Amino acid sequence: MAIPLSLSILLLILAPSFISCLPVHDPELVVEEVHRSINASRRNLAFLSCGTGNPIDDCWRCDPNWEKNRQRLANCAIGFGKNAIGGRDGKIYVVTDSGHDDPVNPKPGTLRHAVIQDEPLWITFARDMVIRLKEELIMNSFKTIDGRGANVHIAGGPCITIQYVTNIIIHGINIHDCKQGGNAYVRDSPSHYGWRTISDGDGVSIFGGSQVWVDHCSLSNCNDGLIDAIHGSTAITISNSYFTRHNKVMLLGHSDSYKQDKNMQVTIAFNHFGEGLVQRMPRCRHGYFHVVNNDYTHWKMYAIGGSAAPTINSQGNRFLAPNDRFKKEVTKHEAAPQSQWKRWNWRSDGDLMLNGAFFTPSGAGASSSYARASSLSARPSSLVSSITAGAGALVCKKGSRC
Repeated sequence: MAIPLSLSILLLILAPSFISCLPVHDPELVVEEVHRSINASRRNLAFLSCGTGNPIDDCWRCDPNWEKNRQRLANCAIGFGKNAIGGRDGKIYVVTDSGHDDPVNPKPGTLRHAVIQDEPLWITFARDMVIRLKEELIMNSFKTIDGRGANVHIAGGPCITIQYVTNIIIHGINIHDCKQGGNAYVRDSPSHYGWRTISDGDGVSIFGGSQVWVDHCSLSNCNDGLIDAIHGSTAITISNSYFTRHNKVMLLGHSDSYKQDKNMQVTIAFNHFGEGLVQRMPRCRHGYFHVVNNDYTHWKMYAIGGSAAPTINSQGNRFLAPNDRFKKEVTKHEAAPQSQWKRWNWRSDGDLMLNGAFFTPSGAGASSSYARASSLSARPSSLVSSITAGAGALVCKKGSRC
């Protein structure tokens, strides 16, 4: 039986108190930890014949028995979302049915049935499949969606919603052509379903979620954002993913007036922002955002933007500007005059600027006396194209290195 609308609204208001994640007091310590991981992978290149210098990939991709050790992946994250364990401590759930999507009474064997369960689950796929959902896929806490070993697409309907839940890993999934859903009942646990209003049509919508890691996904062409994180979401890492064919790629922060997003902390690492992208890679508000070792090969308006005084720490990225001489700037300080945004802490450290690209620093990042967060550097930006060459959903064969 559905919970009455008035009670659903009350639960929505109270939900942040149920799923809380305190921000890291000193985010620079997390930045330093990321640097140590990157440098450790670089030092191991001489010993790992399959090593890339990418600390996430070098943690698991050298293992030919990865299919038997799937849950080891949960120990490989870096950055603010590094503690997202997903379904590491639960059973393996194999999705066998790509159709029959019933948003209220999901059928066992479907992805929707898996993600709503109360216990931790590591969700895999029996074969290649295209899953076209009728409504948003509303996830419960402590779940991993692991597409390795199969070619899995979530496409052509509403896509993934991570709302007021924690410990989510999404790995190896193609997410594209996502549509709006809503004005319908949708189940979010075995014991509850409720009425959903119209959704935005994001690829991955993180709404009041925490401890979230999105890794090795390919995302494109959705109705709104490819990945949006709003309403107090925090402790997020977005890594090794491939973004293409989209306008507003990634929104991090609900609105300039939504002060709870001051606690938002996000790591964006080793991604490829590719062809057909326009803006918001990401667009940030209020929080702390570490953008490290990404490859930006296309944008039509700008790459990284923000408002409401976010801290943006850009390190070791490669920025290839478009040929349009009016679109060379990487950054866009939005919704404020220069007298205000000049105090926002935006810094560029070791970024490679190509074809006339330039980053406009501000705040402490614009000071010549700015002290770097760490004596350890991100991997040299000149090597970013190789470290991100495997971005997106991988083709993994059982019994061999991925």
